[in-house]
Amino acid sequence: MELHTLTALELGEKLRSGEVTRQEAVEAALSRIRAAQGANNAFITVTDPPVPAAEGAVSPLAGVPMAYKDNICTKGVRTTCASRILGDFTPCYDATVAERLTAAGAVSLGKLNMDEFAMGSTSETSCFGAVKNPWDLTRAPGGSSGGAAAAVAAGEVWYAIGSDTGGSIRQPAAYCGVTGMKPTYGTVSRYGLIAYASSLDQMGPIARSAADCAAVLDIMMGKDVRDATSLDAPAGGLLASLTGDLRGKRIGLPVDCLGEGLDPEVRAAVLAAAEVLKARGATVEEFALPVMEYVVPAYYIIACAEASSNLSRFDGVKYGWRAQDYGDLEELYAKTRTQGFGTEVKRRILLGTFVLSSGYYDAYYKKALQTKAVIKAAFDGAFTKYDLLLTPVAPTTAPKLGESLSDPLKMYLSDIYTVSVNLAGLPGLSMPCGFDQKGLPIGAQLIGPALGDAAVLNAAYGYQLDTDYHRQTPKGGDAQ
Repeated sequence: MELHTLTALELGEKLRSGEVTRQEAVEAALSRIRAAQGANNAFITVTDPPVPAAEGAVSPLAGVPMAYKDNICTKGVRTTCASRILGDFTPCYDATVAERLTAAGAVSLGKLNMDEFAMGSTSETSCFGAVKNPWDLTRAPGGSSGGAAAAVAAGEVWYAIGSDTGGSIRQPAAYCGVTGMKPTYGTVSRYGLIAYASSLDQMGPIARSAADCAAVLDIMMGKDVRDATSLDAPAGGLLASLTGDLRGKRIGLPVDCLGEGLDPEVRAAVLAAAEVLKARGATVEEFALPVMEYVVPAYYIIACAEASSNLSRFDGVKYGWRAQDYGDLEELYAKTRTQGFGTEVKRRILLGTFVLSSGYYDAYYKKALQTKAVIKAAFDGAFTKYDLLLTPVAPTTAPKLGESLSDPLKMYLSDIYTVSVNLAGLPGLSMPCGFDQKGLPIGAQLIGPALGDAAVLNAAYGYQLDTDYHRQTPKGGDAQ
């Protein structure tokens, strides 16, 4: 039996029935990690965990091997944010999501590679080296959760937990041909997530299917008193609510996401996905959403401003890496941050510090916040007419390694269809919907209103009942 071709829920069922033991599942995963790591570099730290007993575990994913993006704190396991400045940091506590998953019987096999401090769209800014796309090792897997998407696509784990600040779960999921969900802001605790942009960051699952994502979110979601932004909203029941029935659902297709800059093959695949959703009973119609023109500049100003504030704590004093040969405190700060941070992180800190400075705050940061409110209002207006929105995830399929790093503005524009979801605090899901002529995966994005996570997952579930793109594996499932 090829265990790596199963979904997480399918493996969970075999574990419950006794057809597969937990030790067999872990050994199968570790074997694939060993075989693939030299090629795709998806992991930063691999652990060989004690396998928990099956007693008392009630989750359908109990015993299923998984892994965490390396900006999620895990007690006793190195957590680096793929940065030199945190290269030897080992947390003394678990993030809330890790606590909840462990209690539900999750088996973590380690920490996944990523863009440094989640800043990037290709997973090439890691100080541990670039992650490579399992579908074509000359191409990027997307970012910043590229290691998570690559590991799931290559069958190294059955699901992974990533973080999404402006598309960092959804875009790599699209590039790697897997399913990724960014839930409504506040429904998953951020306690233990090393922050990039606090008002935008949200953790979520990457897995093979929408049903897998629902099962993971059933465990992760819920109020957490340790996170002041955590919502006291109903949690659980997502997996049980999946029917795939879309009769009477209205889906909007923003024409502003289908025009200039969009690869024709991506456009065709997304429109084909719309036809599948129609066949399941939904009505799909095009409409104008002109605020899309402003989402990228507003996002990068806000995200970089918050990054400038959040990353000020990494100064070589309290924890993390410290520069040598400094004369005074100011030189310690300067040398530690200059040598400890990579180029892209320093670029975003500088941009954020600039837009927050006294002479430019009103001209840039304040206007970006006002624009964010306009964007949220535009989406709220769209959801008075539509139950869901359907868009591409990215303008193209996975780029060649090195292409985006040579042109940062091009990399930023690759987020054009995803950042609006974070600015408005909405749920968004990326699902595989086809392949281009090079054999690279294409992703379609479903967006719902705030707290409409169940509707997003159900639409994706219905789509995946009628298609098998999410079942496809790179090179016939060969992780190498």
